[in-house]
Amino acid sequence: MKKRVSILGATGSIGQSCADVIASAPDAFEVCTVTAHENEDALEAVARRLKARRTVLSSRDGREALEQAVQPDTDLTVAAISGIAGLRPLMHAIKNSKAVAIANKEPLVAAGALVKAAAVEYDTQILPIDSEHNAVFQVFNPAQRAGIRRIILTASGGPFRTWSLDEIKKATPEQAVAHPNWDMGAKISVDSASMMNKALEVIEAHVLFDMPAEQIDVLIHPQSVVHSMVEYADGSILAQMGASDMRTPIAYALAWPGRMNTPGQRLDLAKMAGLNFETPDWERFPALRLAYECLQKGPMACLTLNAANEVAVAAFLAGKITFPDILCTIKFALGQEPDISLDTIDSVEKADGIVRARVSTYIKDELSPSMMKVKAV
Repeated sequence: MKKRVSILGATGSIGQSCADVIASAPDAFEVCTVTAHENEDALEAVARRLKARRTVLSSRDGREALEQAVQPDTDLTVAAISGIAGLRPLMHAIKNSKAVAIANKEPLVAAGALVKAAAVEYDTQILPIDSEHNAVFQVFNPAQRAGIRRIILTASGGPFRTWSLDEIKKATPEQAVAHPNWDMGAKISVDSASMMNKALEVIEAHVLFDMPAEQIDVLIHPQSVVHSMVEYADGSILAQMGASDMRTPIAYALAWPGRMNTPGQRLDLAKMAGLNFETPDWERFPALRLAYECLQKGPMACLTLNAANEVAVAAFLAGKITFPDILCTIKFALGQEPDISLDTIDSVEKADGIVRARVSTYIKDELSPSMMKVKAV
């Protein structure tokens, strides 16, 4: 039987890569629903390519239609809606799918406990698509959990890996989105440049694998060949390797618990000059420290970190603040987290909205005027 698949966020980079994998094996998949926010032409093109039974354009059909896009006949849903906007559709997908492949970090960072509780309630398998967590998933043996010493997430280091602190302070949006290894969207590319993506991934790994923060480490690996590792008590380190192509982890998630061929790039070990690893510099990339601090403080700090970063990155890309202002904005937000219990989706959205409003005001009143003065000079 064909596996019935739905794609939430079908026109983004993950959605397009997912479409490539599905189109390469038309006899293996039946596409139920594909969604997008406002790019109707791109959505219709994906729907035609995959012979999808249903399309949902949230800007046209409404938020409720997006939230309920996944129907109960779905075997696997790919959740690739960027940002916290993907939380409610994800929760509905967990209710109506046998498995959900999560491609965006934000719902797990902001509402990880709720997502995992829903997965347990509806007996839905959570499959990570992020290359790092997908790699960990492949080599993390739950039956040997007591013998697992640590998870090691790898990071390319982004475009500023070798830059000095002074050079990083002057970085432009164009420089920040120029990732050396991966073809990604603007927001995640900026997160890679600041290493905030890795900070969020530390929190995500904590949620997905129930590992304490002190057992999650980060290593810089410029080649992006080893996507992550798991170290066991006996000293063995199991690593998942592959080309820098998101179609590989997507194919793993689509075919799980089996394997399938992928149209993605293949890794040629004979052509590799070497594999390098180095400890991240927390002075040049302080976002990593924030992840561990937020895990110590609790879920509200994690939500605040995510929400403040989203708003700050958007402001940086729009030319309203400088690259260092992203971190300044996050630190401002972390000093005044909302006093709300995150026990429902409504409460998560309320807290997220409060953080975003405060951060937007801070940027408008405190940071943007300084930016305008600099541009005037």
